[in-house]
Amino acid sequence: MQFDGFTKSDFQTFHIDGLDKRMSAIQNRIQPKFKIIGETLTSDLTAMIGNEMYLHIAKHARRTVNPPKDTWLAIANNKRGYKKHPHFQVGLFDDHAFLWLAYIYELPEKSEIAKKFLNHMDVIQEKVPGNFVISMDHMKKDAVRLDEIDLKKALERFRDVKKAEFLIGRHIAADDPIVKDGERFVSLAKETFETLVPIYKLGYE
Repeated sequence: MQFDGFTKSDFQTFHIDGLDKRMSAIQNRIQPKFKIIGETLTSDLTAMIGNEMYLHIAKHARRTVNPPKDTWLAIANNKRGYKKHPHFQVGLFDDHAFLWLAYIYELPEKSEIAKKFLNHMDVIQEKVPGNFVISMDHMKKDAVRLDEIDLKKALERFRDVKKAEFLIGRHIAADDPIVKDGERFVSLAKETFETLVPIYKLGYE
């Protein structure tokens, strides 16, 4: 199986009314692509990090009424789950794809990781290009460029606010030609995660 890129209809999945219909489209259109991409990137990340990494594809199982506004795959060092662990994400909203290193609110050692990042902000700023973006909430589309955000303030919020999150990576617009080109997209994802691996490792030091 080969990943041939995301299509317009993949992004339009998030305009389908109703939980069941939208979930059916996610399962049929997007998740098979996630499986192909995810297997490649999981293997790549295992080699980059030096620890076994595991692929998880979002099931949206808790949803009973509202259909998901986005969907994703996650790669973490835990076989059973990813939400309580730092993880890498590839996903889609209706208007963009995202590539994240994600630290979400379920992470038990969130404040300890935030302190490490605050102590090594220079590493983040040296290793990560300024055009990468940061989000404080994985449920929202909003993201701010690294070279435009007050990184110290963002990390302090991540440390101090229970629901605050820290996601760093890239957004790629739905109409960007890279999104439609499977080989280029996977290559960009690999390159993005390679850039972020030192930050991932920093959280464990």
